[in-house]
Amino acid sequence: MQRYSDFKLLIVDDNPNNLFALKTLVRQHMDVDIWEARSGQEALDLALKHPDIDLIILDVQMPEMDGFQTASMLKIRKRTRGIPIIFLTAAFKTEEFQKKGYEVGAADYLLKPIDDNQLINKISTYFRLIAKERELNRLLEEKVAERTLELAQAKQHLENILNHMGEALLVLNPDGLITGVNPAACRMLDYREQALIGMSIGDVFEEEGDEEAGAFMGTWLEALIRVGALSKIDARLIAKDGRKIPILFSRTAIKDNTGAISDIICIAKDMTGYQRVESSSSEDSATNLVAS
Repeated sequence: MQRYSDFKLLIVDDNPNNLFALKTLVRQHMDVDIWEARSGQEALDLALKHPDIDLIILDVQMPEMDGFQTASMLKIRKRTRGIPIIFLTAAFKTEEFQKKGYEVGAADYLLKPIDDNQLINKISTYFRLIAKERELNRLLEEKVAERTLELAQAKQHLENILNHMGEALLVLNPDGLITGVNPAACRMLDYREQALIGMSIGDVFEEEGDEEAGAFMGTWLEALIRVGALSKIDARLIAKDGRKIPILFSRTAIKDNTGAISDIICIAKDMTGYQRVESSSSEDSATNLVAS
């Protein structure tokens, strides 16, 4: 039989002889840490002081505060309500007694005179259940820790990519307010990150046509709702000092579970130093950009 050396047991009885007999019996079979209480109030005090107690064996018939009252007080306290209780009694061997015991939170009960094997078997059963629960919790904590580490590593990897990418990245909400930027955007626009957060995209962005620029958010959203992404748009970003930086621009919509746009991802490539080269053939025409 397992000795359960890392478990704690509280036995409660107003009769010291009963306490001694219980303690002696348990220690013959187990190496559990045993706490003793001779009254309901003492049991409450010990359980509150040591909420890591694993199991309570509680006598029903005690003066001042009986076992039912003690159990009720244990179950209404957050620190002790989870401790299973086994009632011991020499009386009230009726269904009414059993019902009352379960109503006040008893996990089980035994009748006096105690059957030694039955008591040890019940204690062992509860300790095995507790041990199994602890192992499941340990495995769950390991899984959570592993998943947390994986997410942290993935987040760090993504941050490294965003921080080192050459293109400017701006994240907008559906109202066109900037909610996130990468270092390249800050360098291109000559703003600090916190200064850009909360600004309207219209404060730093200008499309080539005045008509488009005047209502670009409405146009964006309509197009993004239809196709989800718009790419290779000629536009300009407006730096802090008023400089207009030619860019090649892409916009992608991120949608939530309802299909509504939650974020707009904007990526801008600085085209300063590039010039447009038009080429055509009998079948098609194309626009290329080359370094000047």
